[in-house]
Amino acid sequence: MNEQDLRDCFAMFAMVGLMMSNRDWEAEDPYKIADKMVEARNKEPEEENGIAAFKPKRKYAKKNYV
Repeated sequence: MNEQDLRDCFAMFAMVGLMMSNRDWEAEDPYKIADKMVEARNKEPEEENGIAAFKPKRKYAKKNYV
């Protein structure tokens, strides 16, 4: 999927969302939203710290079921 197709797809979903919201909107609004979505998609990822590791409080013994 090229950039233009992706923009059109984003605009389609934005238009559906605007139609469902029962607000007044202009014909250019879905493409404005789509442009912001493409911009956010192409943005370089910021340094992420991630989710802290979970460490259990107790250790469980591995049981052998033979």
